[in-house]
Amino acid sequence: MTGGDEMNRGKHIYAMPGGKHIFGTVKVGEKGQIVIPKEARDVFGITAGDTLLVLGDDDNGIIVTKPEVIHDVAMKILLNSSEGDKNE
Repeated sequence: MTGGDEMNRGKHIYAMPGGKHIFGTVKVGEKGQIVIPKEARDVFGITAGDTLLVLGDDDNGIIVTKPEVIHDVAMKILLNSSEGDKNE
């Protein structure tokens, strides 16, 4: 089986350094739904009923993540912003 064949079957193909992963491809169904590969769900602790946040960028595409990830980044930005206000 070639690497291209594995990519088309949605397998966890590469676990790269620094916590980066390639899980392969998924197909979009008629209702616009995708199935997150089991390997990805296992790595990121995603279970049935979880809420995920979908973000989009015209140049870079779509990101699907747990909302807590963005919450942590937003809190850092807000805390840095309020510290700047105190210094003015």
